[in-house]
Amino acid sequence: MADVSSRAVLGICGPPGCGKSTLAARLAGLTGAVVVPMDGFHLPNDELARRGLSSVKGAPETFDVEGYVALLARLRSDDTVLAPSFDRDAEETVPDSIEILATHQLVITEGNYLLLDVPGWRDVRPLLDECWYVDADDDLRRERLIARHVAHGRTRADATAWVLRSDEANARLIATTRDRADLVVGLGP
Repeated sequence: MADVSSRAVLGICGPPGCGKSTLAARLAGLTGAVVVPMDGFHLPNDELARRGLSSVKGAPETFDVEGYVALLARLRSDDTVLAPSFDRDAEETVPDSIEILATHQLVITEGNYLLLDVPGWRDVRPLLDECWYVDADDDLRRERLIARHVAHGRTRADATAWVLRSDEANARLIATTRDRADLVVGLGP
């Protein structure tokens, strides 16, 4: 049996649309790692509505950060760990859909707020062996986001409004965490 205490956890963070998921998937393909997206810890849509947070979905307060931190801690001690994923079409999490086996010696987790230094989120960084920040051209990043929202059912006008209001507010916050990264990676188109 593999020694899970030697399992490495690499964080990949950056603003929405910068290419975190793409980089994580490519690295996983090259290394045999498993990817655990922070997006699996979005609060359910009905809970966001109850809290009045639907209009800012994707902001730090719209995630179950305690659940995310607990999962990251379990990666060091449990042979097999089940993690949630995120279904972009349904805009909801899918519980226990990612299986991290004892044989996975590298776990890549990707998300926006891995380096955020505020209560709750600051507990993420100590659980990562390294954290990389993905930098991308802002215009390209916004166009990717708009295209993603359109592909998942929004009109171009609604997608653009969402990106400029919500995603860009999150991007400005995330940019303040760049200097805390172990490595800054620039991705082109």
